Amino acid sequence: MQPSDFFPKIQEPSAEHERAAREFQLELTKPTGSLARLEDLGVWLSACQGQVPPAKIQRPRLVVFAGDHGIATKNVSPYPIEVSIQMAENIRRGGAGVNVIANQSGTGVRVADISLNHDVFGDERVSKSCGSIDREDAMSEEELVRAIEIGKRIADEEVDAGADLLMAGDLGIGNTTPSAVIIGLLTRQEPVVVTGRGSGVDDEGWMRKVAAVRDAMFRARTFRHAPLDLARSVTSPELVAMAAFLAQAAVRRTPVLLDGVVVTAAALLAEQFAPGARRWWQAGHQSAEPAHSFALNYLGLEPFVRLGLRLGEGSGAAAAVPFVHMATAIMNDMATFESAQVSGRDAVPPERSI
Repeated sequence: MQPSDFFPKIQEPSAEHERAAREFQLELTKPTGSLARLEDLGVWLSACQGQVPPAKIQRPRLVVFAGDHGIATKNVSPYPIEVSIQMAENIRRGGAGVNVIANQSGTGVRVADISLNHDVFGDERVSKSCGSIDREDAMSEEELVRAIEIGKRIADEEVDAGADLLMAGDLGIGNTTPSAVIIGLLTRQEPVVVTGRGSGVDDEGWMRKVAAVRDAMFRARTFRHAPLDLARSVTSPELVAMAAFLAQAAVRRTPVLLDGVVVTAAALLAEQFAPGARRWWQAGHQSAEPAHSFALNYLGLEPFVRLGLRLGEGSGAAAAVPFVHMATAIMNDMATFESAQVSGRDAVPPERSI
């Protein structure tokens, strides 16, 4: 079984429309490059959509992938496992931080209960929690395949329903531990470097977490170039579903804003599943977790905001959506030099040599 059994070859965003969008930016009533990252974002959206100017985003959608982790029983988090289930319901009711932030930009939020620790069955469920990755595999091969198929299906459902910008969010006590493992293995960093405080663990808890990351990285040390084995061994069902969601978004030629360390860890896995998928993603923000910067560097992505956020849930991606709206508005609503009858760059006489 290979990733190519699940994902076709990724087609890159249109280079032709990227070039045309850069030329179009030169016609707008502003000094060349003066809007910096907002110009780059508009160009990227043009390339993704295959049109200049890019269409304004009408239906941004964020899917929160929820799951619990066997490693949480090792006291690597200050919160009990049942908080995951309670917070999933809070998000569904619209009372969580991600809901408040997403509401500001009209972003719809969906919760996918992939592997929370309760006896619930449904089309999006893979398992009840997962293995403790410091000493056992996170899931079986059958669960791995199911997680991939669910993640792909969720992406297809959202795109088919009209989503023109996708985001993933994470929810689950202990999920920064497998994220640190993925990032440590794929970016070749030491456990002590990639292990952060997560939801606020104290010094003793952090040392336990480092040990768990170390042991899991050792278990999976031979799987750096075997992404399916890596996923089955030391991730979790909801992380795999999230990775499949991100990869499938690229298959469906739909732009994505990434969130924090957990989502970006899943993105590393998605890039292993479907090489080239990263071209369809932008980084919404950079979190306070130390591993996040290594993951972003690996993907070659520069975050739009650095607010020190560490909430998860997709909140950092949702916080960046207004920049996407600005980028498309600039290319659709700003006057050109010709339409505004403003002298453009070509009208500036050359400097006389002295």
